[in-house]
Amino acid sequence: MDRRLFLLNGLGLSLALSGCMSAAPTVGADGRPLPKVYPIRPGDEQDITYRLLDAVNTLRQAKALPMLSLDSQLTAAAATHSHDMSVQNRPWHFGSDGSSPLVRVQRAGYTGRLLGELISETYETELETLSSWMGQADTRAVIMDPLALRMGFAWFQEEPGKIWWTMVTGT
Repeated sequence: MDRRLFLLNGLGLSLALSGCMSAAPTVGADGRPLPKVYPIRPGDEQDITYRLLDAVNTLRQAKALPMLSLDSQLTAAAATHSHDMSVQNRPWHFGSDGSSPLVRVQRAGYTGRLLGELISETYETELETLSSWMGQADTRAVIMDPLALRMGFAWFQEEPGKIWWTMVTGT
């Protein structure tokens, strides 16, 4: 009997202590919310790409702008840059070899005119990233450029979940 009482008390103590333990913190040391990982699995590429393209075209259509179509060469340039930003561990428009967006699209074989490149280092989804881009006048101008007809879009996700997004537009 004493043994059962001891076990029950031990179980009660364990339950009480587990109730005192909180879940993983939701804010970091800076007081800002910790990022939630957006897991991109193999096979998600087409869904993500077309979800972004559809969202961009919906925004453009609301302003009576021409629809964008995907361009494989612009997408190749975007993919190269997304991976390169991860290697450099910084979001910026220059490649580790000093290349500019113009050089990268030319290397990919694109013969149209480059209009803009948008980049992001985040844990956000493609639609949250698009929303952030639309929230800034300079990046919104790239998305809503009336001359744009082609778009490349790609990303690189690191093992811990950080995503490096790149969108490139051209004529």
